[in-house]
Amino acid sequence: MVDGKFEAVEQRMLDLAIAISVEDRYREGWAHFHLGGAYLNLPDYQQTIKNYAQALHIFIEIGCRAGEGSTYGNLGIAFSNLGNFKQAINIAKEVGDRAGEGSAYGNLGNGFLSVGNFKQAIEYNEKDLSIAKEVGNRVGEGSAYGNLGNCYFSLGNLKQAIKYYEKSLSIAKEVGNRVGEGSAYGNLGNAYRNLGNFKQAIEYYENALSIAKEVGDRAREGSTYGNLGNAYLSLGNFKQAIEYYEKHLSIAKEVRDRAGEGSAYGNLGNAYLSLGNFKQAIQYYGKHLSIAKEVGDRHGEGSAYGNLGNAYRNLGNFKQAIEYYDKHLSIAKEVGDRAGEGSAYGNLGNAYLSLGNFKQAIEYYGKHLSIAKEVGDRHGEGSAYGNLGNAYRKLGNFKQAIEYCEKHLSIAKEVGDRPGEGSAYGNLGNAYCNLRNFKQAIEYYEKNLSIAKEVGDRAGEGSAYGNLGNAYCILGYFKEAMEYHEHSLSIFKEIGDCLGEGGAWHSQGRDHELLGSLSDALICYRLSIKHFDETRHSLKSEDEWKVSFRDSYRLSYTALWRTLLKNGEIEEALYAAEKGRAQALMDILKDQYGIDSQSFSALAPNQTLTAALEHLPSQAVFVALDKNKITFWVLRKDSKISFRQHKIANGSADLLMETFLKEIGVWDGVKCENRSLDTLRNDLSCSKKPISEKGVLPSSSSVNSLQPLYEVLLGPIADLLQGNDLLVVPDGPFCLAPYSALSESIRIRTVPSLTAFNVIVGAPEDFHSKTGALLVGDPWLKEVTNNKGEPIWKQLPCAKQEVEMIGELLQTTPLTGKSATKAEVLKSMKSVALVHIAAHGSKKTGEIALAPNNERKSPIPEEDFILKMSDIQTISLRARLVVLSCCHSGRGEVKSEGVVGIARAFLCAGARSVLVSLWAIDDEVTLMFMRSFYQHLVDGKSASAALQQAMKSLRESKQYCAKKHWAPFVLVGDDVTLEFQKQ
Repeated sequence: MVDGKFEAVEQRMLDLAIAISVEDRYREGWAHFHLGGAYLNLPDYQQTIKNYAQALHIFIEIGCRAGEGSTYGNLGIAFSNLGNFKQAINIAKEVGDRAGEGSAYGNLGNGFLSVGNFKQAIEYNEKDLSIAKEVGNRVGEGSAYGNLGNCYFSLGNLKQAIKYYEKSLSIAKEVGNRVGEGSAYGNLGNAYRNLGNFKQAIEYYENALSIAKEVGDRAREGSTYGNLGNAYLSLGNFKQAIEYYEKHLSIAKEVRDRAGEGSAYGNLGNAYLSLGNFKQAIQYYGKHLSIAKEVGDRHGEGSAYGNLGNAYRNLGNFKQAIEYYDKHLSIAKEVGDRAGEGSAYGNLGNAYLSLGNFKQAIEYYGKHLSIAKEVGDRHGEGSAYGNLGNAYRKLGNFKQAIEYCEKHLSIAKEVGDRPGEGSAYGNLGNAYCNLRNFKQAIEYYEKNLSIAKEVGDRAGEGSAYGNLGNAYCILGYFKEAMEYHEHSLSIFKEIGDCLGEGGAWHSQGRDHELLGSLSDALICYRLSIKHFDETRHSLKSEDEWKVSFRDSYRLSYTALWRTLLKNGEIEEALYAAEKGRAQALMDILKDQYGIDSQSFSALAPNQTLTAALEHLPSQAVFVALDKNKITFWVLRKDSKISFRQHKIANGSADLLMETFLKEIGVWDGVKCENRSLDTLRNDLSCSKKPISEKGVLPSSSSVNSLQPLYEVLLGPIADLLQGNDLLVVPDGPFCLAPYSALSESIRIRTVPSLTAFNVIVGAPEDFHSKTGALLVGDPWLKEVTNNKGEPIWKQLPCAKQEVEMIGELLQTTPLTGKSATKAEVLKSMKSVALVHIAAHGSKKTGEIALAPNNERKSPIPEEDFILKMSDIQTISLRARLVVLSCCHSGRGEVKSEGVVGIARAFLCAGARSVLVSLWAIDDEVTLMFMRSFYQHLVDGKSASAALQQAMKSLRESKQYCAKKHWAPFVLVGDDVTLEFQKQ
């Protein structure tokens, strides 16, 4: 048969040569047409389209309407195989006869179907069906029913699809169309497989296989073996599935069906993915991708990229997964494959959900949902609702989560999507478990488990067992919980799901901990962390992903140090807690300071801790939170580690911080206070609370508003503290506490982790600059306007005076006004010892507004003037001290990493120490504060001593004694001294 296909090509090429030699344009047109058909059978789609295009050109030139119509119809087939929707939609011309017109509509419908435009596909196939009935074309009528079945199958409406397939089968039997009969059997097999009725599916596939063998259609025989493989894969019979896929592959190679060969490789990839052999799966997906590129199958290429993304996501390599999903998305957009585009968005959402970036995940899920609704993809719509429900549950919005999950469940039942129905039950169970309605949760989990077993969804089965175990554990049925968790762990090991296995080990650890078996619990928690850390390491240089992912398994690190404390292993608990801190920051610092990662990682936690102790000031305290219990480890050189625990009375750390900020008048009700930067996207001018005549907020009525914080953060260990210098490693909401203000006698600064502190202070002597200063004040922002053309921010006259004052002290000319552009600031800060910026700061992240690089753009985009965290982290700094005299410069998202904001970005870039503000600061007050700070700094005092004196000067003043004025400033990092006298 293969040789016959090539002989057909050679014969058509000979016909073409003769037609050209005799200058017969009519004959030449049909020769190109038949040559295109010969290439279509190979298949070689590029040559097919080339010859059909040439035939069309000739037919239009000589006015051959029949040839023109036939060519348009066949071009539709070629383009639909290539997935090129944009060209396929132009094929809708009259072809002269009604039967031919119907056929063209059918081909066009298939083209739309191939690119995911289901509504349009149905419309054209219904036109084809109508014409076939009108002219009495029973074969065409059967074909149209089959095509409509394919449309509804793609939409996930399997019940409707089966109705059409059965009509197609009935007509094929009636007219003796054995090929059509075989095709209908294959389609029915696909539908029943997706319904989870694998026994019925296999019967239909075997009927299709028998007919393919009977009529000698080797290509159809091969594809049917592939379908049988899919059915057995769904049953969890991976060995049988692989045997069928290999038969498909062998036949595809024999008949030189490159597209079929690619499909077989893709299916083999799916089988090995289900087996958990992700590396083998990737090899097969790579072969599918290579063939798709070779034959110009853009649709198949996109699908291969999507599958590769799934494989890498299962390996925990989210960076690579997202790259492949982005490629799938790009191709889907290029060829107009709206369904593929939606699927790619859904996969991207899954990747970001696994990374803990729930907001980004929700954005992608929303796009998937929108496209699914647009194209009428009920299956995709249901899946998007389910994913949205899962994301909102992780955000704690359980009511919204349940609404979305119920929509998913309803659609899954409607279209007969059994795996989707099971997934929806599982997500609903999770939501009700979070609401502590355990009876309802268990009912849903059991339904999820039953369906997962029925359809052979091993990952879903493992997840259902794990969820049931969690519910029974909370209810105190530890024996049942342990059994369920063991089943879950066994399945995740079997399929090679690294993250699932990590979660299962954590669950077993909790079971053992609650049963009092601490040694077993420690083994499980350590194995859990091992699996999660392996995944985190695969993220390589993607800092944002590492931060989000590490935060998603913080409970495992907390469980480990908590259990070690229960076991009396106080120092080991500190090592475990320290190892879990600021991991992403450490990865960046190791690169920044040229530390060998392998040798550094090989150090035991106690070794890195011992090294950190060598650089400690007189004392340090490591803080760790577990719900409303705060744990302290107090460390001093040449002294045994002291340990204390304290319960936060009347609430949590979050509530305590909220109460404190409200009492001193700096809670979130203050939208902007001079140096605060409102969110650009709101397009609103700053709003303030009423101001006094002095231009500051009314002072707090609470005289002792710092006392509750002191009693929690320092009170429990006050008797253990010695000397006048303290380094604090904070945790959770207390990362945003004003430590420097908690004691008048002790200079306090913070660091994200002891190991990070060790790396910073252990930098080579010549790493940080000793001279040079960059002073930035009052950047020009009047060209940055809202949608009414009004300036968003006021200028900061005292900020300008501030840097001019510092400039006089240091004999340095500051950058102010229009000179203080983002580009100039980034260029100038790289080599100086001191960076000082006095400007508007963002409440969310501390990011800073500078003068725009280009004032001519309107509106001016954020990237032209907002100094972002990403901007700072792309450069290398040599600054010993960075002073961010801006509102909220110490703010950011509080993660296991610490505070993820602009201050952390400066540490990442190489700054040795950063002075920040935790809330909004007044322009005039800050000028006074900084005058005192720099006077003491120039006199040779260290940054922490200068900070202490500056705070004292405001605290003892009459006008600015309110805590909101002097308490927000915190020093992060090392305690540096600058050599101003040498400048």
